[in-house]
Amino acid sequence: MEVSLVIPSYNRYELLKRALESVFSQSTLPTQIIVVDDGSSDATAAIQKDFPSVEYYYQENSGVSSARNLGILHAKYKWITFLDSDDTWHDEKLQTQIAFHKNNPDILMSYTDEVWIRNDKQVKIPKKFRKIGVNAFVENLSYCNIAPSSVCLHRSLLEKYALFDTSLEVCEDYDLWLRIALHEKIALIDKQLITKYAGHENQLSFKHWGMDRFRVQTLEKILEDASQRQKRQISEELIKKYRLLSLGALKYDKIQVYDFYQEKLNILLKKEAKADEL
Repeated sequence: MEVSLVIPSYNRYELLKRALESVFSQSTLPTQIIVVDDGSSDATAAIQKDFPSVEYYYQENSGVSSARNLGILHAKYKWITFLDSDDTWHDEKLQTQIAFHKNNPDILMSYTDEVWIRNDKQVKIPKKFRKIGVNAFVENLSYCNIAPSSVCLHRSLLEKYALFDTSLEVCEDYDLWLRIALHEKIALIDKQLITKYAGHENQLSFKHWGMDRFRVQTLEKILEDASQRQKRQISEELIKKYRLLSLGALKYDKIQVYDFYQEKLNILLKKEAKADEL
């Protein structure tokens, strides 16, 4: 099975080297390895000399979604994997996923469990982020529980459901996985096959207040395409998030933001009340 790997990176030269070392330690190597430099000002371009077999592409700084999408456009093969430049793969990661998809040809996307390292120490993964692997749609409604670095998917899913949404500064993975999970089965390979690192600079997940603002955009977007059961599940999650964002806005004295989410909450509550009456 031929596989293309896409690695976006921005000013993470040393971490990118670590990520690539984990790729070249794989028991089965990707057929194609793509690094997209998202406008770095550090030594990232030197990765071409460090790893001559890697395909290197540079773009002006446009965000991780744009970088991943550029990598996808250059991917030559039907199966695509991702690796964030601050993560690493375990040695059997790719071989395990290839074997899984060969044995389960009807499943076009899989992800794996992970290890978390913060400030050089392994930490316990919070309960809300632990993998279950029964229903990827339900399990990812509240938070993104699928790390991009753990994903292997068939190109046809990206052709059918589109690429990463470049309008989202963060939660772009949450957005794409839910668009796919709305209609497709996504399988969990219940093994820790990647390591995610935290505690270093430039982590997008720590950059923004109210991350649920971005998740709400996704939930509102997919509501129209959902089944009746999924619509109810999405609406329940939106109600929770509107309430949380309203409380957060009050905490930070963002009165206009508070009014904005309160209005959305009231509209949705009225809509749900009418649906219950029918």
